[in-house]
Amino acid sequence: MSEEKGVNEQGPKTNRILTNYFIVVVFLGFIVAGIIICAFNTAFVEKDKWEKVAASQQRPNRLILPGRGNIYAEDGKLMATSVPRYYTYIDFRADGFAVDTFLKSKTNGIDSLSIYLSRKLKNRTPAGYKAHLLSGLKSKSRQYPIFEGRISYSDLKEIKKYPFLRQSKYKSGFYTKEMVQRQKPFGTLASRTIGDIYGEIEESGVTKGKNGLELQYDSLLRGEAGLSSVRRLGGGWTNVVEIEPVDGMDIRTTIDIGLQDITEKSLVDMLRNIDAESGTAIVMEVETGEIKAITNMGRIREGVYGETKNHAVADEIEPGSTFKVASIMVALEDGLCSPHDTVDVGNGIYMYKGARMTDHNMNRGGYGRISVEEAIWFSSNIGVAKTILKGYDKNPTKFVEGLYKLGLTIPLNLEIPGAGRAKIRMPNDTALYWSKTTLPWMSFGYETQIPPIYTLTFFNAIANSGKMVRPMFTKEILNNGKVSKSFSTEVLKSSICSDKTLEIIQDMLLGVVEKGTGKVIHSDAIPIAGKTGTAQIASGGVYRTSGHQVTFCGYFPADKPKYSSIVVIRRPRIGYASGGGMSGVVVKNIAEKIYANHMAFDIKSVERDSLAVLTPLPKSGGKKDLKLALNALNIDTEEDNVETDWLVAERTESGDKVVLKDLTLKEGLVPRVTGMGAKDAVFLMESAGLRVNLQGSGRVVSQSLSPGQRIAKGQTVLLTLK
Repeated sequence: MSEEKGVNEQGPKTNRILTNYFIVVVFLGFIVAGIIICAFNTAFVEKDKWEKVAASQQRPNRLILPGRGNIYAEDGKLMATSVPRYYTYIDFRADGFAVDTFLKSKTNGIDSLSIYLSRKLKNRTPAGYKAHLLSGLKSKSRQYPIFEGRISYSDLKEIKKYPFLRQSKYKSGFYTKEMVQRQKPFGTLASRTIGDIYGEIEESGVTKGKNGLELQYDSLLRGEAGLSSVRRLGGGWTNVVEIEPVDGMDIRTTIDIGLQDITEKSLVDMLRNIDAESGTAIVMEVETGEIKAITNMGRIREGVYGETKNHAVADEIEPGSTFKVASIMVALEDGLCSPHDTVDVGNGIYMYKGARMTDHNMNRGGYGRISVEEAIWFSSNIGVAKTILKGYDKNPTKFVEGLYKLGLTIPLNLEIPGAGRAKIRMPNDTALYWSKTTLPWMSFGYETQIPPIYTLTFFNAIANSGKMVRPMFTKEILNNGKVSKSFSTEVLKSSICSDKTLEIIQDMLLGVVEKGTGKVIHSDAIPIAGKTGTAQIASGGVYRTSGHQVTFCGYFPADKPKYSSIVVIRRPRIGYASGGGMSGVVVKNIAEKIYANHMAFDIKSVERDSLAVLTPLPKSGGKKDLKLALNALNIDTEEDNVETDWLVAERTESGDKVVLKDLTLKEGLVPRVTGMGAKDAVFLMESAGLRVNLQGSGRVVSQSLSPGQRIAKGQTVLLTLK
């Protein structure tokens, strides 16, 4: 019986548990079903509603502008950097534009705003600004400029606080357009080589290079824009950076600011003196090919010059007489002449194939019979042409092939976009006309097109023991201050000619300056070698009416070349067009200033001046301070029974030691203070009861009351210092 009773008691208990479990499951089922129904309703039925709610909790993504990389000089001086600039506008049709406040408010309307803008921007009077703004209101413009120019960020912050503009953008209609301006701390120095950028920020959030190095390295300088969004979190708006911006890399150039300044000033001074249209100057380091200075100055208005087109690398011009060096080098290499061979140039006029060829001194009777080296010294067109005709008249192709072997037409692959290239025609080139007079006229620099930097590269090879190197504008690319890529010297041609020919040409170039058309370039400070050139500029196939181009290309010091340089000046209007007297003088000035400012020498090798002071003479004064100074300067001293607290300092006859002697002070007598500084001298005089007047600065050289003189009460002493 007891067992049956236990079984019956367990049955109802189990049933209750199952019932409770079923109820819980059903309840949870309803909850799950409710969740599913709500989710379905949210996802499909109320989809549009909740998407609008979500959109209201997030503002549109904004680009984070990257910093464009900087461009530096060789020594790290900043040559180009980016700064934001802003155009300011008013939208007179903005929703909520407070027109009543704008027109009627005395403290927050157009009258007050006009006064503030006039004081700040200074381009209009208050009345002028009021009329300007009223005109915008009348036109109902959506983009009416407050100020036509661009303003800085600091100015913008200030203007935002001005009357009326300090309201919300919906009430004031005030908004800005951000631009990027490239600032060049050194102004025009190498400006065309550095280049410029377009001020507008592209849709991708970056700026774009326009020319020069800015364009060449644009992909590295521009960086990559980031992305941020403003979201509503916890009852407030929070800026969330989605993608970090990547700032552009920096460029360190080969430009030496000191040399660049010297070069530009020397060129501009000459351009002003001769009233020339434009000028180009380049300074290259001989061994490395690094461009240390490059300037392209053009007349902006009368007497004012500024950086214009990059003529140095872009102009494909007839090189003129500087090309004679290449012509004679070819003839020497082929063994068709020697420097002492002679040629008859007659009276300076030579007719060839019906064309008239002249020398610059034809009005003075010509040079007569001269040597080949003199033809270079005196820049004789006839002398060079006859030498080349003698060797290549029957085979002009051999001459042109010789020019190509010198490396004159090797592509330089410069880092400046838009650079020109050397063009020397071949006789068998059907695309270019080769006339009966092409060979002789080509020999002295016509009928070829060579950019100035190509000519300089050739002369630089002459200075560099025959090794031709590529001109360099960039030393390093930097990423966050660390070197990402370095550029080293690139050899284009290990030797442009034989050592024998090179030595002859180097002597000829030195002779141009010492004996020939470049005499005015001779410098007592630094030896210069090079070649002058004067060419007529062709216009529409006519030479005589288009002005002249004068050139000098060379290197210095001639005995151990450090720099090569070319200066090209176009259309001078004052004076006789002269490659030596104009372009050559610019190179001379550059060379002498570089020598004075940059050429180092060992001071220990300089002879000692017999009048030089070897040991500085300290000021007489208190013993403690005087000895402290002497010990600190490690100056040898001799003491002559020093016992008092005041000493007199004197130099020995040999000047290598300082002798210290006691200064005797007696009560009631004027002390001796000559040789002291003002502080000690005044102290002693006033301690003795005297009034002191000082005149000058330095150390006391005289005192109006003689030392040892008895002092009268209230007496004044005048101390003269030098």
